Amino acid sequence: MNSVAPASCSRMANEHYKTEEELMYACADAMREEYKAIVDAGLIVQLDDPAIGENWDQQKAEPSVEGYRRYTKKCIDALNYSIRGLPTDRIRFHLCWGSWHGPHTTDIPMQHLLDLMLEVNACAYSFEAANARHEHEWKLWKDVKLPDGKVIMPGVVTHSTNLIEHPEIVADRICRFAEVVGRDKVVASTDCGLGGRVHPQIAWAKLEALAQGAELASKRLWN
Repeated sequence: MNSVAPASCSRMANEHYKTEEELMYACADAMREEYKAIVDAGLIVQLDDPAIGENWDQQKAEPSVEGYRRYTKKCIDALNYSIRGLPTDRIRFHLCWGSWHGPHTTDIPMQHLLDLMLEVNACAYSFEAANARHEHEWKLWKDVKLPDGKVIMPGVVTHSTNLIEHPEIVADRICRFAEVVGRDKVVASTDCGLGGRVHPQIAWAKLEALAQGAELASKRLWN
């Protein structure tokens, strides 16, 4: 079950707190109750945090990479504070650059976010990997050691186009990641939620292509 992460929750007008950080931690305390309720109900909670990627693009003046990383580290710290004590194997984290249909030429490269993402105390990491601005970033995983017990959930079908991905393309995308992090550490996923971003018939067709591609990839990787 999806739930918004503190950094994304706190992107509102600050009318009651002395600092933005104080607001973020207030959101962390409030959202913790929802995360705990989801986990206590026997479900996995997926922490959706588009702010981690989007905040860069939405600044009036582009910040320095170093400054943005310092701010993002504070966001990650607030998130980990909100899930303290909850079982890691029941928590997923989702990173994206926003689902709007636009050029995305000003997205911050994933190379500046990947290590920070892995600091989230989650068992699985979901991220965009099928859209035209970020598909090449699978190569980053060649130089990253995925911690034991963790899996990645790269998007292998995308909301960014109405074209239905061919199952062979889906399989290629899955296998790229599997070959660099291990076949048991990849769960095929979508870039972002498809609902409301493509027509329902297209969304279901993309999910069918995802399933077919995953089956092809499994045959390649285990045969």
